[in-house]
Amino acid sequence: MIEELFRIEKDAYKDSIIHRLDARVKIVLCFAAIIALVAVPYSTMIYTVGVIFFAFVALLWLCTHLSPVVFAKRVLAIVPLWGIIIVFQIFLKNRYYTEYHVLYSLPLGIFIYAESVEFAFILFVKFIVCISFVILLSSTTKMQDLLDGARRLGLPAEFALALGMMIRYLFVFGYMYRKINQTLETKCFNPFDAKLPYRYRLRQLGYTIGTMFIRSYEQGERVFVSMLCRGYGKNTHLFLKKKALTGPELGFLATGLSFIIAIPLAVWITRFALF
Repeated sequence: MIEELFRIEKDAYKDSIIHRLDARVKIVLCFAAIIALVAVPYSTMIYTVGVIFFAFVALLWLCTHLSPVVFAKRVLAIVPLWGIIIVFQIFLKNRYYTEYHVLYSLPLGIFIYAESVEFAFILFVKFIVCISFVILLSSTTKMQDLLDGARRLGLPAEFALALGMMIRYLFVFGYMYRKINQTLETKCFNPFDAKLPYRYRLRQLGYTIGTMFIRSYEQGERVFVSMLCRGYGKNTHLFLKKKALTGPELGFLATGLSFIIAIPLAVWITRFALF
């Protein structure tokens, strides 16, 4: 996971039309798409909206000159975290349906309902498309640019400072992990080597995790003292230069927002007219 964090940031430093867009444009479009998908009613119309939105994300991803394999790997890496929650939906009754029909009966009085399976698929489509927009945003925008863009959109300076410190130390922690991991590899230590005693492997991993936290704490103390020496205090605010959006960026933002708003409305009106 740590190495994937470095790879995502490395991809964000590449150059393309999407990479060069102002972070504010990408943040607004990402949040607008997520809000639009969440606002779509829990019905089969989400399949049409989801396919169109996913095609929109795929088109933007092609413009980034990044490999589709990279996109697929990042989506698959996140799916297991929420996939379990989605799978459990097939056993539960929810408030979006009034009648339920049993598909399968399992031992211990567990039932799989047809309506719950449909709800799980709807939830899955929403999840995949929302995650796709987030992956596109994170893979084409540097973390510092994301922070600056959020501040220009109105994020309070206190939150920006806390997030900035978190981002900084996330990478510091990653570098420490990489150094310790390389040290263990030079000593031919493999935590998954079944030939080594289990307790020995567990003890070494405990030492490693403890060392990482101690080093992170010491590094944080040194940096905080340095910040105090440079005048940092509770009323300190980082200076952020004002930056206006260019004409093409405004045009892209307006076009993207119009598309995100128009597609769900058009699908809903068409569905309403047919039924």
